[in-house]
Amino acid sequence: MKKVSLAILVSLSALTGAAYAQQDQGITMSTDPAKAADVEQRAQDLQAKQQAMESAPPAPMKHHKGSMHHKKPAEPTQ
Repeated sequence: MKKVSLAILVSLSALTGAAYAQQDQGITMSTDPAKAADVEQRAQDLQAKQQAMESAPPAPMKHHKGSMHHKKPAEPTQ
């Protein structure tokens, strides 16, 4: 009985989470000039960051010492 109750509880929780995630927030409109300026500034910052990433040279690959390259043990000399 406990397993069935737990399964039902988990299912209801999952359904509740899915329903909450699907709520449509829609598009809101604001006449506040400060909010508009903030949104424009964020958009400009994102655009500048994207352009900087596109024009930057790729980062050099780092080489790690260790387990990737195994050397054979030296054979004893006689």
